[in-house]
Amino acid sequence: MRILAVDHGEKRIGLAISDSTGTIANPLKVIQHVSRVIDAAQVAGIAGENQVELIVIGQSFDEEGQPNLAGRRAARFGEALKTQTQIPILMWDESFSTQSARAARLEMGVSRKKRAGHLDELAATIILQSYLETKIVNRKS
Repeated sequence: MRILAVDHGEKRIGLAISDSTGTIANPLKVIQHVSRVIDAAQVAGIAGENQVELIVIGQSFDEEGQPNLAGRRAARFGEALKTQTQIPILMWDESFSTQSARAARLEMGVSRKKRAGHLDELAATIILQSYLETKIVNRKS
């Protein structure tokens, strides 16, 4: 089962895709934000091209467990995406995915100059791997 993850941002949207077994997340691409409808159409097209069976959208929350501003934007994007595709869409807690992406770059020894780039694709990969690991643990239980 191939799964697409979306790290929805104000300027860019990071995408990651799983392998066909649904166990390993890989960065796919970054698309530039245009408008909610156009972004949703692009993501729906990419999902279709890659024969995706589930789309996971990262959503962030505040300290009370409610979607924060970015989380509400992600939810609105998810609603727009639902009008563009029949593929099931799942909102997933993305808390700290960008910080994890930064830490991963440090651990990989990426130079300071190269670390200055965008983290959208890597953040989407972290969101997807988090989802996949939860599913693997549940299968073993």
